[in-house]
Amino acid sequence: MQPQIFFACCDQGMADMESWVGNPEVISQLQGLHAGLAVEISDFSAERAKAVCQLNEAGIPLTAWLVMSRQEGHYLNGFNAPQAEERFEEFAKWTRENGLKWGAVGLDIEPNFDQLKAASQHKGRFLWLLTKRFFDYGEVERGREAYAALIKRIQAAGYPVQTYQMPFLAEERAVHSTLIERLFGIVDVRGNEEVLMAYSSFNHAAGGGVPLMYGPQTQTLAVGITSDDKAAGLTGLSWDEFSRDLIVGAHFSRVVGVYSLEGCIRYGYLPRMIALDWGQTVTIPAGQVAAAQKFDKHARHAIWIFSRLPYVVIALLVLAIPFAWWLSRREKRRNARAAEIA
Repeated sequence: MQPQIFFACCDQGMADMESWVGNPEVISQLQGLHAGLAVEISDFSAERAKAVCQLNEAGIPLTAWLVMSRQEGHYLNGFNAPQAEERFEEFAKWTRENGLKWGAVGLDIEPNFDQLKAASQHKGRFLWLLTKRFFDYGEVERGREAYAALIKRIQAAGYPVQTYQMPFLAEERAVHSTLIERLFGIVDVRGNEEVLMAYSSFNHAAGGGVPLMYGPQTQTLAVGITSDDKAAGLTGLSWDEFSRDLIVGAHFSRVVGVYSLEGCIRYGYLPRMIALDWGQTVTIPAGQVAAAQKFDKHARHAIWIFSRLPYVVIALLVLAIPFAWWLSRREKRRNARAAEIA
């Protein structure tokens, strides 16, 4: 069955947003798909409010995709929970003042990539940062509590809450670890709906094996990406790859997220999605399934090993100390017998 499609609308500047919001053909195609939009809210400008009003008038379901400003690291994570709460308060005020309508609020929980990139320029600083975070188990609990409270606050304001999570969280849950949460600040917290970002563009070799692997592990699957990201060195999905992931995702999710709308517009995917036969079968090559399984297995093993590395070191030391003491005692006895013989 055709799922409900929700497109992520990236903030590429108001001129870009106004260009497709004001395009009757794009709006008609979205209506033809009965699609919704997760609109990235990186500022609270009058221009953005006007664009949202136009989408409201067109009857397109909207989710407010909350992020921080670019200067604040853009994504929500365990290290900026107080600022995330302030961000929602600003959003609520802006929404009331402009009479905007939202079906849900989405929290995009990802690392502060700018901070990690800056720290990685100095190996010593980067190692110290990761070491400090590795042993800060309290940060995980504080982050979870803060975002659980924020989710309740948003729900009390009348909005269902979506959480957008990186797929590594699935591997971490499988091995009962908090390593990724501690190192990178992602927060294992859920609202009304969890969306796992299973983008096969990050691993073209695994292809359709990516949504096939993560589909059973989440409520809603997001597929993509649909355009090239030169900064991240990513190549967008071709139509064959994209339509394959859509159909696989539909087997697991009543709602399928797509990242992003702008890429679909640029490459003419919207009319092809309207004509898509959702009942067709797709074949995922054995090599892609094997590559996805291999990635999943290696990720789980790596997380399990590194999360328990200090305990392994301590255990080895506990075993090594008495063994060294025993060797020392044996050497002393041997020297003593040699002295007696002499």
